Amino acid sequence: MTKTEMANRLLLMTEEKDVDILLAYIDMAEDVILRHLYPFRSDVVSVPDQYQTVWVEVAAYMINKRGAEGESVHLENGISRHYEDGDIPPTLLRKLVPYSGVL
Repeated sequence: MTKTEMANRLLLMTEEKDVDILLAYIDMAEDVILRHLYPFRSDVVSVPDQYQTVWVEVAAYMINKRGAEGESVHLENGISRHYEDGDIPPTLLRKLVPYSGVL
């Protein structure tokens, strides 16, 4: 899936309509996934195909959480918002299996 196709999915999943902002979040999500998949390597530059759906999910999470970074509890008019972590939630990162090896 190309980044443009990912941006189209994010258009459907979020309220963000600016394609440039969507692409920026796609790039940030890519960095998060690569750091999680390859914690001891910096030479890998592409997310494996099997994790592209998770890539979109991470980008959507980041977009939807924008403006509420670090929020742990939010109560307003009967609506309650809680976030698992100050960063990407562990439940989402558990879908990624880090690569390891001997150099």
